[in-house]
Amino acid sequence: MVNVAILGFGTVGSGVADVLTRNSAVIDQRVDGLVRLKYILDVRDFPDSPYKDLFVKDFSVIENDPEVDVVVETIGGAKVALDFTQRALKAGKSVVSSNKELVATHGYDLLQLAKEHGVSYLFEASVGGGIPILRPLTACLAANELDQITGILNGTTNYILTRMIKAGLSFDQALKEAQANGYAEQDPTADVDGHDACRKICILAALAFGQHVYPDQVPTQGIRGVTLADVAYADSCGYKIKLLGRAIREPEGKVCAFVAPHLVSCENPLAGVEDVFNAIAVTGNAVGDVMFYGRGAGKLPTASAVVADVIDIAKDTKRDHHNQWGPGAPDLVVSPDGLTSRWYVRAQTTMDQARLACGEIQPLARAGAPAGEAAFLTAPMTEPQLMDRLAGMEVGSRFRVL
Repeated sequence: MVNVAILGFGTVGSGVADVLTRNSAVIDQRVDGLVRLKYILDVRDFPDSPYKDLFVKDFSVIENDPEVDVVVETIGGAKVALDFTQRALKAGKSVVSSNKELVATHGYDLLQLAKEHGVSYLFEASVGGGIPILRPLTACLAANELDQITGILNGTTNYILTRMIKAGLSFDQALKEAQANGYAEQDPTADVDGHDACRKICILAALAFGQHVYPDQVPTQGIRGVTLADVAYADSCGYKIKLLGRAIREPEGKVCAFVAPHLVSCENPLAGVEDVFNAIAVTGNAVGDVMFYGRGAGKLPTASAVVADVIDIAKDTKRDHHNQWGPGAPDLVVSPDGLTSRWYVRAQTTMDQARLACGEIQPLARAGAPAGEAAFLTAPMTEPQLMDRLAGMEVGSRFRVL
């Protein structure tokens, strides 16, 4: 029998308990044994829960119980969750996590700790919610040298941008709607400012390229600056605005990783990813381009990925299941300043002045544009080159074109 303890009984933790219980017969078949939920740790009381007899408030009960094989960490954050994860691994218990902040910040150290103690640290649910992506990267695509990962990695921002595009809502209106529908937190900072997508691209980059990428190394821009004017201009030339996390293999083992809004051509499959759905496009030197698509968050989709990791461990608790990558380095991640692309620019200027400054441009138009506003697409150039050309111009928005 494999005994499981869940840390945290919020959205994901309660979903894990439900999936383990509801699908117990199927799970037992797949592991050729019994997987049972033994404890749930939470500081709150749940007297009406069907699991009320399993609750404990002291982590040491779980830590010191030799019958607990797998600890599922769904607390979130990188403080208490870090302490409990370290203690569980040192106690010889494998840990499964959905905590992207913890993995992005401390993943290398926790993987090393798991290896030292002969247990596993798995976190499939930390990036794509219910989308299988980490295991395919390390197993199904193992024959490839991976060149690039580009993803819509946050369902909240994708929902907001979709409502701006389809319903003509302003950013503030779309955010309020997302909060009302439970897609956005009351404090939406981690989502709308890009921090959540940043943590996820860090994990993907570490797995794809073999070294730890820290969030503070990754330039991150969110979607607060995206306006309905930008949406209309993008639509006029066959593009949609998407918040993308990108990681690109550079020469000499360097990594270019960043998060920013982009104009994505409607011919690109990523442009058709709407509402709370996520998608991750991966380019390998043998397979070419592949894309993973699905619900990137939610109670049961995320629990599905968590329980899949539990099953993987339960099939053979002694096997080495570890994802491994090397340590990070201060000079590992290089700036996207060297990345050449076309650019979308909206500024207070005239088209003649824009041509004078930027050379060959593609002028854009929208209904109701005020006098003195010009929007255009540039020829390919780096961001420093663009900034030199826009010097002295009052710029409202500038986004890369994918």
